Amino acid sequence: MSREMPEDLRANAPSYLTTKEVADILRVKERKVYDLAGAGEIPHRRITGKLLFPKAELLDWIDNGCGPLAGTRPPVLTGSHDPLLDWAVRESRSNLATLFNGSRAGLECFSEGQAALTGLHIQGGTDWNVDAVTAQELKGCVLIGWASRARGLVLSTDSRRKITSFSDLRGKRVVLRQPGAGGAIFFDDMLRREGLSVADLDLVSGLAYTEYDAAAAVAAGQADAATGIEAMARQFNLGFLPLAQERFDLLIDRHAYFTPAVQKLLAFARSPACHEKAEAMGGYDLGQMGTVRWLPD
Repeated sequence: MSREMPEDLRANAPSYLTTKEVADILRVKERKVYDLAGAGEIPHRRITGKLLFPKAELLDWIDNGCGPLAGTRPPVLTGSHDPLLDWAVRESRSNLATLFNGSRAGLECFSEGQAALTGLHIQGGTDWNVDAVTAQELKGCVLIGWASRARGLVLSTDSRRKITSFSDLRGKRVVLRQPGAGGAIFFDDMLRREGLSVADLDLVSGLAYTEYDAAAAVAAGQADAATGIEAMARQFNLGFLPLAQERFDLLIDRHAYFTPAVQKLLAFARSPACHEKAEAMGGYDLGQMGTVRWLPD
């Protein structure tokens, strides 16, 4: 790999370079540039889905020997909301910031280098989360098991006996999760399986952006049902109709993995206190917590 930019390019290159321009400068194939960006090892920005490379930062990176970019990812946990994980972040005093924006949005944030780790529960043909992560062609990261969770329908007190199967949602008041959330992906798949559509439901105005929000809407009497997890149904003393056992995993950047913030969280996750909390919340199986679920090729 060339580590020196010609002087004419230093003077005349635009503020942001394309993938092809960077490949020409480094004298590598464009695929290599994509790999470097996916691993967070080269300065880049993703704007409207397109990779661009800031010239000034690229020059510094080249002058410093093209080494890995240390500390470029902020100490942020993004992705899907999990109440046990949310609690563990606080209890461990990890100092991680949280941005629970759904599995798909979290995966996009992670791919763009905007977070150190992200929580995921996305169905796939091979396994939960593995297909979605593989499709991103990411490098320099690892998928770690967090928990197996009971996923289904959170039901209001009045609906416990009326809704005994997913098809019973026809005509009922339902609050939806935001598009791209793991719960929304699961719910849409269940609609297709049962031959239903959102037109068959009495949709509640507004969306639930976390597992807590979905259960809270049902508890407040705004909806008869919502897709959710058993732990949240228990917290609000609501009914629960189990439909699947889902995997919730953490995708972690390889450099961020060894930072104090992430290590504090992972160490606390192995503690008796965390396992006791999961037992008290209900609907959790932590048998595969900490196992490596996926590594990039």
